[in-house]
Amino acid sequence: MLRRPGRSSVGLPLKPRICSNFGRRQGSRLRPSRPMRENPTVRIPSTIALICLFTSFSVAACSDMDEPVAGVAAGAPRQVHVAAVTEKHLDRVITVTGTLAAEDQVALAFKVTGRVEEVAVDLGSQVRQGQVVARLLPTDFELRLHQAEAALQQARARLGLPSTGEEDVVDVDSTGLLRQRRAVLQQARLTRDRMKTFFDRGLSSRGDLEEAEAALEVAEGQHQDSIEEIRNRQGVLAQRRSELDLARQQLEDTILRSPIDGAVRERQVTVGEYRSAGAPVLTVVSTDPLRLQLAVPERAAAGLEVGRPVHVHVEGDSAVHEGQLARIGAAIDEANRTLPVEAVVANRAGTIRPGQFATADIVVGSGETALLVPADAVVSFAGVQRVLILKDGTAHEQRIRTGRREGDEIEVVEGLQSGDVVIRTPGDLADGVSVLVSGE
Repeated sequence: MLRRPGRSSVGLPLKPRICSNFGRRQGSRLRPSRPMRENPTVRIPSTIALICLFTSFSVAACSDMDEPVAGVAAGAPRQVHVAAVTEKHLDRVITVTGTLAAEDQVALAFKVTGRVEEVAVDLGSQVRQGQVVARLLPTDFELRLHQAEAALQQARARLGLPSTGEEDVVDVDSTGLLRQRRAVLQQARLTRDRMKTFFDRGLSSRGDLEEAEAALEVAEGQHQDSIEEIRNRQGVLAQRRSELDLARQQLEDTILRSPIDGAVRERQVTVGEYRSAGAPVLTVVSTDPLRLQLAVPERAAAGLEVGRPVHVHVEGDSAVHEGQLARIGAAIDEANRTLPVEAVVANRAGTIRPGQFATADIVVGSGETALLVPADAVVSFAGVQRVLILKDGTAHEQRIRTGRREGDEIEVVEGLQSGDVVIRTPGDLADGVSVLVSGE
């Protein structure tokens, strides 16, 4: 390649290089001059060559990446598992949600005021009907009982009865007070009769007769007063008997018992606390059976009847709890257009609790034909449910509308026909992709 004078290999002008040395005078030792730095522009050819080399390697690498890997066939069918749409006879049900509630709930409280001596149960404790759950300190009530017993004994003694005993019947004529008044009355009558005889014979004055008649009237009044006194004492005896019974009842009321079988839902008292009559101490709920409160849409309420079976599902429990429709509301709720109903659910094992959210299937018909597919074949996204159907070795997307769930299968109400083949666990499989059934 020919170069023009004064030009570089890439056509750039070169500056002249001064290489001579200079001395101040002839014959002196000459000091070599510092060589001048080369102009960097003379290195441009090598830099451009490196850039070109790097670019060629990059292009080659990208070309290699675009080539398919040896041994992987483009568009190979994807292995899938399939299942056929089947027909089964199922019960026609209405699926609604609701809340479990206790059949009975009782807030227990003492009937008397006192200091709490013992609390025998706590939160969640199982209780039986009649079981003692709490006690008050009984000292004050025992003293009142002794006082009432002494007052009763006094009342019995005033009527001539033994101090102890349950029989309170009194023979009025046999009481000492009445016998005394009766004797005085009899004596007054004899005296009056005698004075009248003497007056008639002229042996006595009229004043003596009048005095005898007055004494008789006094005796009759005292006799009547004694009868009334005996009746009053009988009334006092009955009062003392009632006071004794009341004292015994108050002593009994210091013991709090559960009126139902169930479990303790809430404890509201501690030992040593002074509790007034009627203040809540414990809350006990009945856990078997439970009451399921539901709201059925108006459009589905026509087929409801008392006694219909109800299948109940609870979150976190795979078991199905059986119940019956027990009560149906008399009117539709105008606010949400639903009919309130209640079902009774057996809970002998105690696995479900009041307050839990539940889903109920109310059976309103039986023997109806339904289409079922495996649950893992249904894909839901943004409220849309779909399946992938296998046709001629290709996956085809099909939108569906589902109904109730039966174990590992889901009812398809709309979108499929009996005999269709659906792909299970499709994952990211897209519509139109070629597939191959696993095992073929």
